[in-house]
Amino acid sequence: MKGADAEDIALRHLQAQGLQLLQRNFRAKGGELDLVLRERGRGGDTLVIVEVRKRSGARFGSAAESVDARKRQRIVIAARWLLATQPALATLAVRFDVLTLDANDRVEWIRNAFDAS
Repeated sequence: MKGADAEDIALRHLQAQGLQLLQRNFRAKGGELDLVLRERGRGGDTLVIVEVRKRSGARFGSAAESVDARKRQRIVIAARWLLATQPALATLAVRFDVLTLDANDRVEWIRNAFDAS
């Protein structure tokens, strides 16, 4: 399975939960965002940045563990670029999630997996 296939599964899962896709594979100098979505809520909308990870086995650690400090930093850099270039999105609360798929494509959605600090 390619990364795009894992992102397709992740996107379908998130859309089924009511999130709206804004951008996919947003590239910025220093990083990339797999999925950028909007989640509508009673307290206002949230911009949800989702890193999608697929692992066929745990030999080198779990899919969630592969989102290490360096990867998180690259995601935050790309998110800051996104917000700087699209001011309408900068008014939204931002959340960083990780969505993992195991060898059987079972989904684990980790909300608030990390923050921008």
